[in-house]
Amino acid sequence: MKKTILILSFLFLFSTVNAQERVITTGVPFLLVSADARAAGMADAGVATSADAFSQQWNPAKYAFINNEKGFSISYTPYLTDLVNDISLGQLTYFNKINDRSTWAGSLRYFGLGNIELRNDANDQPRIVSPNELSLDGSYSLKLSNAFSMAVSGRYIRSNLKVATDNTDASAANTFAVDVAGYYQSEEKAYSHFNGIWRAGFNIQNLGPKISYDNDEFNTNFLPANLKIGTSFDFIFDEDNKLLVHLELNKLLVPTPQNPDSNGDGTITPEEYTQNYNNYRKTGWVSGIFKSFGDAPNGFSEELKEITYALGTEYLFKESFAIRMGYFHENPLKGARQFFSLGAGFKYTTAKIDVSYLFSSSKVRNPLENTLRFSLTFNFGDNYGLN
Repeated sequence: MKKTILILSFLFLFSTVNAQERVITTGVPFLLVSADARAAGMADAGVATSADAFSQQWNPAKYAFINNEKGFSISYTPYLTDLVNDISLGQLTYFNKINDRSTWAGSLRYFGLGNIELRNDANDQPRIVSPNELSLDGSYSLKLSNAFSMAVSGRYIRSNLKVATDNTDASAANTFAVDVAGYYQSEEKAYSHFNGIWRAGFNIQNLGPKISYDNDEFNTNFLPANLKIGTSFDFIFDEDNKLLVHLELNKLLVPTPQNPDSNGDGTITPEEYTQNYNNYRKTGWVSGIFKSFGDAPNGFSEELKEITYALGTEYLFKESFAIRMGYFHENPLKGARQFFSLGAGFKYTTAKIDVSYLFSSSKVRNPLENTLRFSLTFNFGDNYGLN
C-alpha cells in the first residue's frame, strides 16, 4: 500500500483527458475552493467586491473598509455529492475592527473526506480511516489612506492524508503560508444617471514551503500559491437599488510541468519521464514562483492560457435582498473548469444567509455541480458607515 493517500488528485483534478498534459496541480488544493456562498454565487470571485465577513479568503485588506465593528460567519459546502454524501468543506471566520483604520481577523477551514474502508482483499476486516485537511488563518489589515488598505495573513496548514502501515506512522504533513493583499475603494461619485463606487484589489496567496508527507524531496507538492487581481463597480441607482459588476483574474504561481520528451523524438522513455519528474519536484517554492511567469513550453501564448477569469454581478435591494450570477472560465488545456453560477442573499437585522448553485458548462464534470452552498453571517457592534 502506498504511504500517502492521493485521493485529492481525483477530487480536485477537474480534467484528466489526455490532451491536457500540462495541467498544473498542487498540494492542499482545498484552499482554493470557495467556502462562502456570496462569492460562489458570483463565480468564485471576491478580491475586489465590497467587504464582508468572508474577506479573509479573498482579500483580507477589505476588512479595513468593513461597516461593522465585529462579526463572524460559518459556511458549509458539500463536495462530490453525485458520488458520496460525507465529503464536505466547512469554514468559521471572525473579524474585529480595532478602530476606523485597522482590523484583525481569523478563520478555520476544515475539509473532511469522510470515512474510507481499507482492505487487503474482499474477505479482510475493513479498517476505517477519516482523512482530513485544515488551515488556521490570522490577518491584520490597515488603511494607508482614506481609499487604500493593505493586509498580511499567516496560515498554518495541516494535511492528514497518510495511512499507517506496519513500517510507517500516520503523522500529518504540516506547513505554513502567508498572504499579502491590497484594496482600493473610492468615494461615492455622481454620474449622469446614477452614483458609483470603484473598487480594485489584489491578493498574493499561499506563499510558503512545499508540503511533504515523507521528508523526501521527490515526494513534495507545491502549495497553491496564486495571484488574484480584480476590479468592480457599484451602480447606485437610488437608496434602495444597487448593482455590483466584478471582474477577477487569477494565475497559479506554480511552475508548469515540462514536456518529458527531452530530445524531441516523439518517444518518452522511462528515463526521460523520471528525470523530468525529479527536476520538477526538486524546484524550490521561491524559484517556482518566479518560474511560473515564463516557463510555459509554448511561450507567452501558453502563459496566457494559465490565467482564469471570473465575471460576477450582484443586485442588492434595500441592503436586505441580493441576487447574484457569474461565469468562470479556465482554458481547456489547463483544467477546463467552466461554469455558470447563481446565488441569493437574505438579511434580517444582524443576520444574513447566502446560498449559491453551480452549473457546469464544460464537458468535464465539476465536483461542485448540482450542489447548494450555504453560509451564515452575524454582524454586531458599532457601525462605521456605508461601504
